[in-house]
Amino acid sequence: MITIYGIKNCATMKKAMQWLDEHGVEYRFHDYRKHGLDEAQLLAWEAELGWDALLNRRGQLWRKLPQEVRDSIDRDSALQLMRDNPGIIKRPLLDLGDRQVLGFDPKTYAALFP
Repeated sequence: MITIYGIKNCATMKKAMQWLDEHGVEYRFHDYRKHGLDEAQLLAWEAELGWDALLNRRGQLWRKLPQEVRDSIDRDSALQLMRDNPGIIKRPLLDLGDRQVLGFDPKTYAALFP
């Protein structure tokens, strides 16, 4: 079963889930703000995608961080931020079982689900 990770009120999440619904792709939604995020899962994503790709630097949570925190971000501090507030993880994160796809692009989804 495909799992899509993110937060419910995110516009990009809504677009991704609408695309999946319209194309008959079955999935399970995991709201990591509501249901949390397993440490092992976070570390597996980081190993596959990299902490830099996972970190959403375009969102409000990032912009609200003190400048000194943003300037000194590294792997350990980024992972701690993601543990403390999963909403700072880029979304959606689509778990296909054998790999993860980060972000939403209709062309990418069309290639994944012809």
